Formats: sequence, structure tokens, C-alpha cells
Amino acid sequence: MTDLFTPAKFGAIELANRVVMSSLTRNRAGAGNVPTPLVVEYYRQRATAGLILTEASPICPEAHGYPRTPGIHTPEQIEGWKAVTAAVHAAGGKIALQMWHVGRISHPDLQPGNALPVAPSAIRPAGQTFTGQGMKDFVTPRALETAEIPGLIAAYAQAAQNAMAAGFDGVEVHAGNGYLLDQFLRSSTNQRTDAYGGSKENRARLLLEVLAAVCAAIGNDRVGLRLSPVTPFNDISDAAPQETFNYVIGQLNPLKLAFLDILQGTGGMPQEQWLPFDYGQLRALYSGNLILNNGYDFASGQKALETGAADAIAYGRMLLANPDLVERFRRGAPLNQPDYSKLYVGEEKGYTDYPFLTV
Repeated sequence: MTDLFTPAKFGAIELANRVVMSSLTRNRAGAGNVPTPLVVEYYRQRATAGLILTEASPICPEAHGYPRTPGIHTPEQIEGWKAVTAAVHAAGGKIALQMWHVGRISHPDLQPGNALPVAPSAIRPAGQTFTGQGMKDFVTPRALETAEIPGLIAAYAQAAQNAMAAGFDGVEVHAGNGYLLDQFLRSSTNQRTDAYGGSKENRARLLLEVLAAVCAAIGNDRVGLRLSPVTPFNDISDAAPQETFNYVIGQLNPLKLAFLDILQGTGGMPQEQWLPFDYGQLRALYSGNLILNNGYDFASGQKALETGAADAIAYGRMLLANPDLVERFRRGAPLNQPDYSKLYVGEEKGYTDYPFLTV
């Protein structure tokens, strides 16, 4: 019987167990958005997870939307990540880089030359963002020109190659949480009239072209994908999410990706409060390795694996506060609680100072 402690093989990536560390932005990168020795220690501590998905890492200078998020587009960033991957591998773990472009969820203060952020359409998101100089209102982004899209796709492929140069076991293309690829997928943020807008087929075109390019660059067996069909995070929605995401999932099987990572629900809500969406349809459509993410504890994670609803379970806040989560699950030991005041500040506080089991 498959459970959280059963080894797995996701494409070319062999997992010692099916506990996956979910991607978690922590804002601890150093100058030049380079991973520091503190970042190395953070990931090394959590290497007993079957697979670590790193915090989202911007693929190019224009992809940044938050201060101190480690990138994957400069030689210095690649060198910084090399230390991370070496430490994780020395501890027996596996690690994949989550590749990120925030699209409109940025601000000129964070863009090269103080330019406008880019998006599928010139629609301003509601709310504010932290720029490093306090909270500021989002701005109306600039709609990407059709002629710019091949360059964007090439940036994803180059970032994947950079990740391989940095020693990662694979990459995860971030197409969820209201960021650029999700903005193209969803009807509320994509009002284009070219080949990348309108129908669900057109709205999915960029994502599928990015995946094809990344697979060609590093091999499909090292490529994963993150989707979040109904999360409203970053002021995003879709008129027909089941139809949209059933279509997307239906296009993935020929790619033979290493894994698909689905963020269920709306983020941070109990499972019983999730918006209506039939994830079982996605499971039925997808023939590859499926990671389910959001709101799972030990018992519900075990059940999802036992019933075949998932092939692995991603844990975020639990692994944030319990670097030895796999062993705590194995022993039925108590869990540390996250210090939410230190999610994005504090350096080692609330980052690398969570206690391990002592016996």
C-alpha cells in the first residue's frame, strides 16, 4: 500500500518518500537576489523531505515582484543556488527550482529602469504590494506585445538551463497563484484579441509553449508544473475554471512531465470551505504523477495516497516549522507551530531556528 513513506520516481527524480516541501517565499536573499549561506542552511535542514520545491525564483529581471527573492538569471545567482543544491544532495535530498514570472504583481520600483510591469492585458490588480520602500498601490501594467512572447518563452528555457547548471534535480514551472502564466490562463486577466487570448485554447497557448520549450531545454522528465485552478490570490478569477483547467490538464499527457502540482482550494482555508471544483476530474484526465497541495495533515495526506487521489502530498507551513517533518510523522510526534510574524522578515528567526526532535 502506498503511503507518505513509500519511495517514488517522478520522471528522472527519485524520491525517498512522498512528503514534498511546497514552494514558500521567504524573502531572505542577499544583495543581487543571490541565495546566502542562511538560505543554504534552511534548505539543508529540510532535505529529508522526498522532494523540495524551492521558493519561487524569478527567471529574468522583469520577473521580480518582491524584494529579496532569489533569482535564476545571473551568474551570481546560479553560484548561490549551487551551494544550496550541494548541501541538499549531501544530506540525501532532492530539490527542484520553481521558475517564476510575477507579471502584473509587481511595481516600477522593482522593475529595471522603473518600467511598468508586463501582463497579458493592461488591467490593474486591486491592492498594494511591498516594494522595499513601504506598501504601494499596484499600477496598471503594460500588455505584452505579441512579438515579445517568443523572447519570454526563451527566458523560461534559459532559466531552466541555468537551474540545471546550478545542480537542481528539476524545475517546476509556476503557472498559479495569480502570476504571469496564470494571468494568461484566466478570463479575468486575459482580454487579448490575438492568438494568446479569447478562447480557453488561446489562453492556454503561452503555458503550453513555455512547457514545450522548457522540456526541450532540459528534458521533460525533469519538468514539473504548478497550477491553482480556483485560488483568487492576486485578484484573479476565471469565468469557467473547471472548463479551463480540464482543457489544460488534457493537453499535458503528451508532454510526460515529471509531475503536476495542484494547489487546491483558495489558499489557507480549511478544506471544507474550498470553492466548488471537482479535482477528481483533473485526476481522471491526468496520467502522470500528481502532487496535491494545501491544507493536508498527516491523516488526510495518507488518505489521499491510499485512495489514489494523489501520488505525493506537498506541505508548506508544516515543513516551514518542522524541518524534520518526515520523522515527526513517522513517530507521531508533536509539531512546532509556525511563527507567522517572521514569514518574510527576521533572518534566522522563524527561518532556521525551529527545533528538531531531540530523541
